[in-house]
Amino acid sequence: MLAALRQGHAGVDLIAVLALGGTLAVGEYLAGALIALMLATGRTLEAAAQRRASHDLRALLEHAPRSARRRTDVGVDTVPLAEVGVGDLLVVGPGEVVPVDGRVESTAAVLDESVLTGEPLQVERPQGETVRSGVVNAGGAFELRATATERDSTYAGIVRLARQAGAESAPVVRLADRYAAWFLPLSLVVAGLAWLISGSAVRAVAVLVVATPCPLLLAAPVAIVSGLSRASRLGVVIRDGGALENLGRARTLLLDKTGTLTGGRPRVLDVTAAPGRRPAEVLRLAASLDQYSPHVLARAIVDTAHERKLELSVPSDVTEEPGRGASGTVDGHEVCVGRVDTSEVRPSWARAVDNRALLDGAAVAWLTVDGKPAGAVLLRDPVRPDAPRTLRHLRAAGIERLLMLTGDRAEPAHEVAAVLGLDAVRAELGPADKVAVVRAERERAVTVMVGDGVNDAPALAAADIGVAMGAHGSTASSEAADIVLTTDRVDRLADAVAIAVRARRIAVQSALGGMLMSLAAMAAAAFGLLPPAVGALLQEGIDIAVILNALRALRVEQTVRPALTPAAEALIHRFAAEHDDLQDVLEAVRDAADRLSDSPGSKALAAVEETHRLLTERLLPHEYAEEHQLYPALAPALGGPEATATMSRAHTEIERLSRRIATHLRLAHADGGLTPGQLDDLRSCLYGLNTVLRLHFTQEEENYFSLAP
Repeated sequence: MLAALRQGHAGVDLIAVLALGGTLAVGEYLAGALIALMLATGRTLEAAAQRRASHDLRALLEHAPRSARRRTDVGVDTVPLAEVGVGDLLVVGPGEVVPVDGRVESTAAVLDESVLTGEPLQVERPQGETVRSGVVNAGGAFELRATATERDSTYAGIVRLARQAGAESAPVVRLADRYAAWFLPLSLVVAGLAWLISGSAVRAVAVLVVATPCPLLLAAPVAIVSGLSRASRLGVVIRDGGALENLGRARTLLLDKTGTLTGGRPRVLDVTAAPGRRPAEVLRLAASLDQYSPHVLARAIVDTAHERKLELSVPSDVTEEPGRGASGTVDGHEVCVGRVDTSEVRPSWARAVDNRALLDGAAVAWLTVDGKPAGAVLLRDPVRPDAPRTLRHLRAAGIERLLMLTGDRAEPAHEVAAVLGLDAVRAELGPADKVAVVRAERERAVTVMVGDGVNDAPALAAADIGVAMGAHGSTASSEAADIVLTTDRVDRLADAVAIAVRARRIAVQSALGGMLMSLAAMAAAAFGLLPPAVGALLQEGIDIAVILNALRALRVEQTVRPALTPAAEALIHRFAAEHDDLQDVLEAVRDAADRLSDSPGSKALAAVEETHRLLTERLLPHEYAEEHQLYPALAPALGGPEATATMSRAHTEIERLSRRIATHLRLAHADGGLTPGQLDDLRSCLYGLNTVLRLHFTQEEENYFSLAP
């Protein structure tokens, strides 16, 4: 206690020292021993609750290159990075980290910039364009003209930012010390008055004994330790009790986009086929060629084809040009997947794909067969299914302001923000920009920053509480964070906030309740009704009461994710897999509507008939099974049958539109084809069904499928 006082901790410790000194002075050794026992116990609990891991950024340093390959008149030499000067010509090989900021000297460079931007898509930097250090060469070797030294380059600045931001983080003031600010002088005043009025030092010591802040020293640490334990069971590692306390007071939440609000890897959004081709065939040909490509978009295309159980062919003569795409022979045809020459005149369907990509913030992989455009695959990093539910629960837990910080372009960032109902968006930010936003928000309220990439590490360190997505995030972000989510589920953050709010509330309740009981005991001691030893025993009883109350923080309460039976979880996984399998049906519905718009003839009618077959044989049985198997299994966990009523109404609408399409087909067969009067309504049915299905699938994935681990 004296050592703490010498270090300037004059909060609850001062009362404890006075009480212990008083018991020694008046010979009340039993009272002093009891006080010492409880104080030692409180110290141990507090140390356990507030252990703090080092915020070193080893991963940042490990990622940084130590040397560079410099081109000279006689060849290429490997030199220490510190020897690289402005104007040196460097060679960056495939998979290597760009050592310093520079300018591309060769034809082009294909780079993975996710370390700096957090975005998973690779970018092409043409000759003459600048490149920042820390990014990874995802293509062939290229030459780089250094424009900065190691010290002045981007990546070194990130490391300095993270260290500086971490050093600026203020220590957390103990909850006990905050309450002691008024409890300490009050205790001294009461003890002094008791001694002055009665003339008995024993009475003053008795007041100090029952005023000994064991409820403060015990209640908060026990509640906080209980909250830490509860959170760890859910895969939320909180580094210390101070972080949990701060999380319970947080009012602003800043979120990175990629890997936090989105899945962190692109997925196929839609497949468009040229007239005369099917979307499934476009996807099959593209995936067949992309099987051996390491590109992130190629992997997404192949994964989607496997999910839809398409039989892929073995390509031959495959070549890949970084930044352009792959080409080869598939089933005897020359096939190319990737970019196309935008200077050529494009057919109307291709222009529609360009517009769709712009509206949806999607990347496009074009498919050409024997030199002719055959289709396109649109890809986008989708919003996590659990993100909307998580943000709703975060607001319910007390978070008042939700912002997204991202290095991505403004258009896709604003679209994600609109879907999730965020309060503001800051797009196209670098690491330094994110730190600046975090610092500005900290001035308004206690601020939480959530991220998963190396580029997020400085912002995590600068925030009041940094939260890292540790399952697939970088080690640097985890090292810089106060809280690490060890599972790849953002809904655990809402659980952590709810646990922190509850643990802090219980800690405050226990501390205040203990102090009120201590105040009553102090009054009794001041009037001579409690000798020191009896007061110490009474204080023990108060301590036990506040400890039992603080242990309530261990009790399991309903989290963001309702408890499901094993049977319900199995059904969720089954129907989630069926959603993936039914994506081609949704594309067939839209394709049939498009065909009716382009050329409403016999081929369009055949496409509608094929779509109706898919609806009858695959989609409607899926919806019927959901209605009669999944929804009844989920109802108890969601609060009863009414919780799924609106989703059941969507099933009714899907069935109604399907019947209407069937009626149009019967009329067309009776009349020898589609009449002009049918076309508008049939198109409306198909486009409407496509919209309802996509919305319904998204709602189920967000509200139901995200409940399963």
